[in-house]
Amino acid sequence: MSKTKVTAEEALAFHLEPTPGKFEITATVPMTTQRDLSLAYSPGVAVPCEAIAENPETAYDYTNKGNLVAVISNGTAVLGLGNLGALASKPVMEGKAVLFKRFADVNSIDIELDTEDPDEFCRAVRLMGPTFGGINLEDIKAPECFIIEQRLKEEMDIPVFHDDQHGTAVICAAGLINALHLSNKKIEDVKIVLNGAGAAGIACLELLKSMGARHENCIMCDTKGVIFQGRTEGMNQWKSAHAVKTELRTLEEAMVNCDVFLGVSAKGAVTPKMVASMADNPVIFAMANPDPEITPEEAHEVRVDAIVATGRSDYPNQVNNVLGFPYLFRGALDINARAINDEMKIACAHALAQLAREDVPDEVALAYGKNLTFGRDYIIPTPFDPRLIHRIPTAVAKAGMDTGAARRPIIDMEAYELSLKSRMDPTANILRGINARARAAQARMIFAEGDDPRVLRAAVMYQRSGLGSALVVGRNSDVKAKLEAAGLGDAVREIEVVNAANTQHLESYKTFLYERLKRRGFDRSDIHRLAARDRHVFSSLMLAHGHGDGLVTGATRKSAHVLERINNVFDADAEHGAAGITALLHKGRIVLIADTLVHEWPDEEDLANIAERGAVVARHLGIEPRVAFVSFSTFGYPVSERAEKMALAPKVLDRRGVDFEYEGEMTVDVAINAKAQGAYPFSRLTGPANILVVPARHSASISVKLMQEMGGATVIGPILSGVDRSIQICSTVSTANDILNMAVLAACKVG
Repeated sequence: MSKTKVTAEEALAFHLEPTPGKFEITATVPMTTQRDLSLAYSPGVAVPCEAIAENPETAYDYTNKGNLVAVISNGTAVLGLGNLGALASKPVMEGKAVLFKRFADVNSIDIELDTEDPDEFCRAVRLMGPTFGGINLEDIKAPECFIIEQRLKEEMDIPVFHDDQHGTAVICAAGLINALHLSNKKIEDVKIVLNGAGAAGIACLELLKSMGARHENCIMCDTKGVIFQGRTEGMNQWKSAHAVKTELRTLEEAMVNCDVFLGVSAKGAVTPKMVASMADNPVIFAMANPDPEITPEEAHEVRVDAIVATGRSDYPNQVNNVLGFPYLFRGALDINARAINDEMKIACAHALAQLAREDVPDEVALAYGKNLTFGRDYIIPTPFDPRLIHRIPTAVAKAGMDTGAARRPIIDMEAYELSLKSRMDPTANILRGINARARAAQARMIFAEGDDPRVLRAAVMYQRSGLGSALVVGRNSDVKAKLEAAGLGDAVREIEVVNAANTQHLESYKTFLYERLKRRGFDRSDIHRLAARDRHVFSSLMLAHGHGDGLVTGATRKSAHVLERINNVFDADAEHGAAGITALLHKGRIVLIADTLVHEWPDEEDLANIAERGAVVARHLGIEPRVAFVSFSTFGYPVSERAEKMALAPKVLDRRGVDFEYEGEMTVDVAINAKAQGAYPFSRLTGPANILVVPARHSASISVKLMQEMGGATVIGPILSGVDRSIQICSTVSTANDILNMAVLAACKVG
C-alpha cells in the first residue's frame, strides 16, 4: 500500500469542517414532548436515581456507564511530538474517542487534565470513576505513566488501561505468536532483545514474560546500552525489574545470535550488520514511528529469512494498536469488568494470532488491493477485518469471566457473538471497498469545474490520496491563484490543467461533436462555442476520446443544465435508459432512491428500467438488491389511478425475468420496516428493501432532501447509471469531500 500524503492545510480543514472537532453527542431517547422531558429529567429521573442508590450495579442498566470510556491525558508525551501540554493533546484524544466508536461501538469522551503532578492526576481521575465504565490513559510520559496507572488500578473498580503500554504489547505479542510459529520456535526458548525501555517497551517485555518468555533470555536496552544487574546509570525501578546478569553491554553485542528483536526506540537504531548477526529465521519488530529502527528492505537485503513487522501501514505486518484497545474494552465493558488483567490481554493476543491464520474475507483483500494469506508477510490481521468485532471481544470476555474479573458474566456466548456482529456499520465497509477499488483502478479523473475552490481541493485530495491522476479543466492562472488562496499552492505542480486553448485535440473534438449534432440544428459556430467555451461539453469530449477515465461535474450548475450539456456528447437521457440513483446512509443502513436525476414522470416501463439500473448500482456497491416500488398505497389499497403504474412496474420485471428481488406497490414503511413487512407474508421481499423506486423525480428529490436536512442522512449521488462512460454529477451544495466521493464512484465505474 502506498502511504497517503496529507498536507497541513488538509489536516486543519478536516478538523474544522463541517464543525470543529471530530464528534458530537446525540440523544438516544425522544426529547420532543413535555412527557419526554418529564421522563428524561424531573420528576421521572428520580426513579432510576433511587434504584441506583439502593443497588449501585443498576447504574449499568439505567445509564450509559456500561458503554462509556474516558480517554484521559495530560499531553506530556503526545504521539512523537513530546510534551505539548493538555490542550494541544485534545485532537489526539478526540481521535482516539472516534476510533473507539468506529471499531467497537464504544462511546468515549476525551478528558485533558492540565497537570503533570501524578497525585493531582490520579485524584481527578478517581473522582470521575462513577461516570465511566473504563479509563483509557493516553500519551503520558514515563515514568509517571507507570505510577499513575498502578495507583488508579488499585484505587478504582473499573478497567484502567494505558494504551501506549499495553496496546502495543498486545499487538506485538499477537504478531510474535505467529512469527515464532512460522519459525518453528517456542517463546520459552528464544532469546529476545528489546531496544527502548519506555512505557511500551517495558509493557511488551512484561506481557511476553507472562506468556512464557524466560527472564534470563530477555535483554532490555536503552540509549545507554544493555540494562544489566549492577548498572546504576539511568536506572529506575521499572528498568531494574528487567535487569539480567550478563557481560553484554551494547545493543550490537546483544543482537548476536538473538532470535527476536523488539524495537520501540528510534530510526536507524539497528544496522544491517546487527541483523546479519542474528540467529536463523530472525524476527524483527521495528516499531518506532514514523520511521522504523530498520526498514524491511534493509533487513531483507542481509537476511532473506527474516520476518519483519513495523508500525507503518505501507509495510506488511503493521503493529497497530487499533487492533487491540477497542475490542479489549468492548469485551471488558460487556462483562462489567473490574479490570483488564493479563489473562484478558493474552486472550486478545491469541485471538488476533488465530484470526491471521484463517482465510481472509474477500472484502479485506479488496480493501488492500491484494490477496492476503498467512505467512511471513501476513502475521497480524488488518484493522479493517470485519471479524475483529465479534472474535476479539468474545475471547476477552471469556478470559475475564474465567479469571473472576466479570461482575456480570455472559450466559449465552453465541447470542453475544451475534450481537457483536450487528454492531458493525455495513456502510463503512461499503465505502472502504469503493475507495480500495478506486485506488486499484488509478483512473485519470476529469474535474470539469476548475474555477471552483471546492473542486480544486477535491482534485488535489484525489491525487494525493493515491487514487489516480487529476485532470482539471480551467485556466492555468486561475487554477494557480485559487490553489494558492486555499493554501495549496504547491499542488499546481502535481495536477494537470487542461483547457481548449492548450489541448491539441480541439479540432478532433469539434469534428466528433459536429457529426453528433449537425441534424439537431447546430452549425459549426455553435459547435465551436460548445466545444471551446463550455467546460461541461469540453470535459465530456475529453472523456469520449479516452483522454480521461472518468468525469466529475455539477458543483457549479444545476444538475438539469449539466445533464443537458453532457447529452450533447453522450446518450445520458431517459430514452437511452439512463437513471440517477442516490444513496442515503443513515445509522448503519444504506438505501438507494431512484430516479433522482433523469426521469421527470416515468411510466411502468421506465420504472422497470430504473429498478434495473438501481440493481446494477447496488451490486457495484456490494449490496444484494431488494427493490420496492413505493407509493402511498400498498398492494392496491387505497385505489388510485396515479398509483397504478407502481403496481404495473413489477409485472414488467416479471416479463423480463430479472435476477433480483422486487415487490410493489407499497408504502415506505412496509418497504423498509421488517415489522410492517410482516403483515404481508406473501411479499416476495426476503427482508427490508434497499432500493426504493419512487413515482416521479420530484418525490425522489423531496425524499432525499428531507432525509438529509431532517434526518441527518449522508447523501451520495445522484449516481448516474446507464451511460457508456463513467460520469458523476455533484450537487451545487457539495463540499470538497462530497466531490471527492463522486470522483471515487466514477473511478470505480459505479453505475
